[in-house]
Amino acid sequence: MTNEFLLEDRLEKIRTVISKYGEQNFYISFSGGKDSTIMSHMIDMAIPGNSIPRVYSNTGIEFNDIVSFVKEMQQTDSRIIILPPQTNIKQMLEKEGYPFKSKVHSAYVDRYQRTGKVTSVKQYLGEREDKQPWSTQKSCPNILRYQFTPEFTLRVSDKCCQRMKKDVINRYMKQSGKKYGIVGIRQEEGGNRIRATCMAYKQGKFYHFQPLAPLSNEFMNWYADTFNVKLCKLYYPPFNFKRTGCKGCPFALKLQEELDMLEEYLPAERKQCEIIWQPVYEEYRRLEYRLRKETK
Repeated sequence: MTNEFLLEDRLEKIRTVISKYGEQNFYISFSGGKDSTIMSHMIDMAIPGNSIPRVYSNTGIEFNDIVSFVKEMQQTDSRIIILPPQTNIKQMLEKEGYPFKSKVHSAYVDRYQRTGKVTSVKQYLGEREDKQPWSTQKSCPNILRYQFTPEFTLRVSDKCCQRMKKDVINRYMKQSGKKYGIVGIRQEEGGNRIRATCMAYKQGKFYHFQPLAPLSNEFMNWYADTFNVKLCKLYYPPFNFKRTGCKGCPFALKLQEELDMLEEYLPAERKQCEIIWQPVYEEYRRLEYRLRKETK
């Protein structure tokens, strides 16, 4: 399938879904990153003159250049709405728990710390003798199994994104009356997103439209180049970000590379990462897991 044909397919999908559920009922989840910027551009191509708000949730731990990029766009596009930080990140992490490794792993550690070795935790640890063939294939790495013991006292959970972003967006939806989000999730991003579909449902009801779900990295690059879509400066040399999000997030697979780049080009933000995620970084370095040990 050529990029041109795939683009027409996506444009028609956008028109069909938004027409069916009503333009006035949608908002675009706008992160200021590459995918959401291209998605916003694509929706304008499909529906010229649309008034769908682009909602940016500024968590307070976004890259400074991303925040500046969104604010610059807002000056010429009244549809961009910036929601300010509503939670102190350090206080939230100390209360709710720090992200560690992945959302799946963090959720299991959180469950263990709250309820002990319930059945699902045993399943994750591979300690169930009656493991069923339909059971999740996710399993705890041996190097992190110690986190399911009383000796491990660092509070861990997967609630960071929920508290810093999703709760803020949900509040906006309630106040604005918007029913459906348009989200730039793609299957090729991996992780839990590999199962992403264009139409997302919760409890049997449609709630998210994800028009980019089947699109590849190659297509996204082609689209940005073909239609001269301006992206945040972090996606260009010397930074060359592949994706953005909360700075220094411990979920990042290439966290060491990100911190090395920040050390060279954005040292102030590098220091901020160390302050925010200090307990997790210390544990990563002790284990030599995602971060190398630092030499004095």
